[in-house]
Amino acid sequence: MAENNDGIDQLLYRLETLMKRQEAFSKEVMEIRAEINTLKNTRIKEIKEKEETTERSPVTGGLIEKDKVITAFQPAVQQPAKEPPKYSAPKVSEPSQIKADLEKFIGENLINKIGIVITVIGVAIGAKYAIDHDLISPLTRIISGYLIGSGLFFFAVRLKKNYENFSAVLLSGSMAIMYFITYAAYSYYDLIPHVLTFVLMAVFTAFTVSSAIYYNKQIIAHLGLVGAYTVPFLVPFLLPGGSDNVTILFSYTAIINIGILVISFKKYWKPLYFSSFLITWAMFLIWFGTKYQIVEHFGLALTFLSIFFVTFYLMFLAYKLLQKEKFDIYDILLLLVNSFIFYGIGYNILSGHDTGEHLLGLFTLCNSIVHFMVGLVIYRNKLADRNLFYFVSGLALVFITISIPVQLNGNWVTILWSGEAALLFWIGRTQKVRFYEILSYVLMYLAFASLLQDWGVARLLTGNESPETGMTPLFNKRFLTSVLFIASFGFINSLNHNPKNPSPFISQNDLNNFISFSIVTVLLLALYFSFKIEISAYWDQRYNSSLIELKKIGQELPAKYWNTDLVNFKIIWILNYSLFFFTVLSFINIKRFRSQNLGYFNLALSYIVLVVFLIQGLYCLSELRESYLNHTLTEYYKRSILNIGIRYISFAFAGLMLTSIYKYINQDFVKPVIYNFKTAFDIVLYTSLIWIISSELITWLDIKQFSQSYKLVLSILWGVYSLFLIGLGIWKKKKHLRICAIVLFAVTLIKLFFYDLSHLDTISKTIVFVTLGIFLLIISFLYNKYKNFISDDPGQ
Repeated sequence: MAENNDGIDQLLYRLETLMKRQEAFSKEVMEIRAEINTLKNTRIKEIKEKEETTERSPVTGGLIEKDKVITAFQPAVQQPAKEPPKYSAPKVSEPSQIKADLEKFIGENLINKIGIVITVIGVAIGAKYAIDHDLISPLTRIISGYLIGSGLFFFAVRLKKNYENFSAVLLSGSMAIMYFITYAAYSYYDLIPHVLTFVLMAVFTAFTVSSAIYYNKQIIAHLGLVGAYTVPFLVPFLLPGGSDNVTILFSYTAIINIGILVISFKKYWKPLYFSSFLITWAMFLIWFGTKYQIVEHFGLALTFLSIFFVTFYLMFLAYKLLQKEKFDIYDILLLLVNSFIFYGIGYNILSGHDTGEHLLGLFTLCNSIVHFMVGLVIYRNKLADRNLFYFVSGLALVFITISIPVQLNGNWVTILWSGEAALLFWIGRTQKVRFYEILSYVLMYLAFASLLQDWGVARLLTGNESPETGMTPLFNKRFLTSVLFIASFGFINSLNHNPKNPSPFISQNDLNNFISFSIVTVLLLALYFSFKIEISAYWDQRYNSSLIELKKIGQELPAKYWNTDLVNFKIIWILNYSLFFFTVLSFINIKRFRSQNLGYFNLALSYIVLVVFLIQGLYCLSELRESYLNHTLTEYYKRSILNIGIRYISFAFAGLMLTSIYKYINQDFVKPVIYNFKTAFDIVLYTSLIWIISSELITWLDIKQFSQSYKLVLSILWGVYSLFLIGLGIWKKKKHLRICAIVLFAVTLIKLFFYDLSHLDTISKTIVFVTLGIFLLIISFLYNKYKNFISDDPGQ
């Protein structure tokens, strides 16, 4: 009956609102008609003249034309439904409607809730005042509180028939006061014993839950829940005590949760379930993190952990299964979180116990069996659709998956997880089982995290081992694990792009793109870092084995030296590998995949690697050159011509990367998003050229022992290069090249005045000033001669 009354009230309210809108529409229609008639009267004479001239025509006769004129404004009366799109929100009714809705909300819903909260606060303040000033005895204070709560309860019962919503709020307030007063009687005055406190709390909770079902008001359950959880939690949990207090607390909490479980068979009040779930597990986790003792609480913790897990498992399943409703994403998330909280805490409890640590595999398997049995019951009794069955069965697979690292360790975990991810993805995609595919994504990232851990452990080991005890590059279990991981993700990626098996998220374009991008990204990261780590490990082992200890006369401890050239070789070869990797990736994408997203990703990384090479790579090459020419520690370490020759190998890789970038920017599937790719390429290309040429010039000046002249020659080189860019920019009508040339020339002049002058002799100063001056005159001449040509530059 209460539900029917609420429904009738809502329908009457909607009917009243629509009638008000209809009146506003009618008023506006009349105004429009009046305006049309006014405009029509100004043309009535012209229409009559037209009627006389066209009356005899069967197609454009006057009578027909007259009808058209009349029907031009008649639809405003006969078919007002065509007009509302322009006037669907009249200015007259909208503010009044908002005010009416707001007023109704405040008057009927908000004020009573604020009032009851203020009442409860008032009782609390009054009780505190009486306590502070010792106005009445403790027993009188408690009795007064119970009387106030009982009074609210009495009025709630009397008003229920005619004011059900208001009655529900009063009832909630009375229960909150009862909780507070009971708490005060136990905590402050010891007027009631421990057991009686919990009995009263249980009675209040049972009454609150039953009232919530009877009233069909979730707010009653929420207020009762807050009182039922928080007050007894504060009393026994925060006060000193042993396992008895904890047992009573958790027993009481379990009773409350069972009461809410009863509600779940009748009502689907998700906020209520979520609140109980959050408070219960938060309470258990706080206790476990602060007061858990292995010897004293081991059995107790496992017992109540299992009770809470089973209660919430049934709570989230009960209503949906009985009503045969579909599970949404939030239901699934709650089931997942409940399962993993239970497993996480249980694993922690067992792992810290002498006997329990040997039962971890069995505990994990039991989790899998529980979910499998639930899935079997659902399937055999057809309690829900197949998606729920697949989900619960998937949870069983999850815990089988978790049992892998519990019983095994290291690289086996990565191998089995990546293989299982590939298997689940294949089943989910080919058999159209959405949940299995979702589960495969979880396993993919778990496998990737495990691979990262394997890499981290291996990196730490190789950083401290010598070649005699270290792993052989490419022929070790770390690299084998990486290869199998790459194979699994390669299979997943190929299946993901197979048009015969479309993604279940194809309608959700953003999500589908993110999934595809993530799979490709993980695959490329695994492929890139697998070889990079091997290169790094090889040079690290060589560097560690290069240690020598030299003890000089008078020194107590020997001095330690390492071959620092090996560090520079390591950086150079990693950069060479990076240049090669992204160059090959570019050509593969251009020739086969032609993926726009991969193209953008590849271009961005190519530019980054190229810049790192110009900054760090050329510096390391110069360090190798200096080491070779200065014969640093040559009596202990061999310095070969490779210190010089390695630079040309690196230049070849850089040239290949520039070629791949040039190929990219000329592809039709790669379109500029923010900036012109060709302009950016020109800037990177000519910057790289002057940078490499300058480094090469300094190298050969050092080899020829003209190192003191490099300042002079370098300034002249930059001036010549600036002149070259100006000419090229005018010829190709590329404004950005001319601007780059001007910037380079400005840098050259700054270098000349603030650095070169203090280090050059008079002849060198004369040469550089005259040369740069001539270059400036030539540049000016070119600008004047080709000013008309430049003015036609489309880049202007």
